[in-house]
Amino acid sequence: MQWTEVSVITTNEAVEAVSNILQEAGASGVKIDDAADYQHLQARPDEILDLTDIPHRTTGAEVSAYYPETVFVPEILPTIRQRVQDLAKFGLDPAPAEVTTQAVADESWATAWQKYYHPVRITRYLTVTPSWEAYQPVQKNEHVIRLDPGMAFGTGTHPTTQLSLTALEMVVRGGESMYDVGTGSGVLSIAAKYLGVDRITAFDLDEVAVRSAKTNLALNPVAADVVAKPNNLLTGIHEPVDLIVANILAEIILPLIPQAWENLPAGGHFLTSGIIADKLDEVVAAQQKQGFIIDNVLQMKDWRGVIAHKPTEDD
Repeated sequence: MQWTEVSVITTNEAVEAVSNILQEAGASGVKIDDAADYQHLQARPDEILDLTDIPHRTTGAEVSAYYPETVFVPEILPTIRQRVQDLAKFGLDPAPAEVTTQAVADESWATAWQKYYHPVRITRYLTVTPSWEAYQPVQKNEHVIRLDPGMAFGTGTHPTTQLSLTALEMVVRGGESMYDVGTGSGVLSIAAKYLGVDRITAFDLDEVAVRSAKTNLALNPVAADVVAKPNNLLTGIHEPVDLIVANILAEIILPLIPQAWENLPAGGHFLTSGIIADKLDEVVAAQQKQGFIIDNVLQMKDWRGVIAHKPTEDD
């Protein structure tokens, strides 16, 4: 089968949004080459791979999507270009937003992204590794999250994911119940299980994301009991949990805030990430207006994460 590769040259901050645009246009897979991932690795001299052996971008990012021959790519290109340009309206800089296409053979796209994906220590306790590598923990209490990025959603190394994982390490004490909203790859649910969360339901509006999450959950036996299903944020969900985590864009966090309030008990935590710096004040103000108390604001590059909780009688 012949495939068409559609590539978008963009900024680090727009990677996840561009990936979503390409997938919503019918892509069967996405490859992400983000210079920020490699800058992070270069800053860690203890990493286990030699970056000189890995071809990669040195600036910005390239998101490449793959479409089967059953999709008439010229018909969807104008919409893709327009939606990428429109990201500026949401506070994300997509520039240069260059969109190109090329034909690729079936065997080429199926493995093209593998050379970009290697084990990476994300936090003190969590390491993300591709499913095909036989990586073993090298330190006590190191948990290995195995992911298959074949349907894309990144490698778990994007700053927004790292902020979410860090927030989970700060908040989880063990035995909690949790909603993972906009689960994508399922990486946050898997990490939460390793950290001791008891009961987790993962939601995503995108059926492709739900399938991807289920695939990755199956790769990690610790997450065997996580339930992943399609849903629009927490619409129709009325069963309180101890913890809600959402790594999504600020514009999507805003309508989630009242839903999170309804589904958290007093003392329950609300962890949000995917917030570009310019949108932080708006998100924090909306949470405070709802009644949440802001505990911490985490920062990595241009991204922010917020740890908040629903007040108790002692607050």
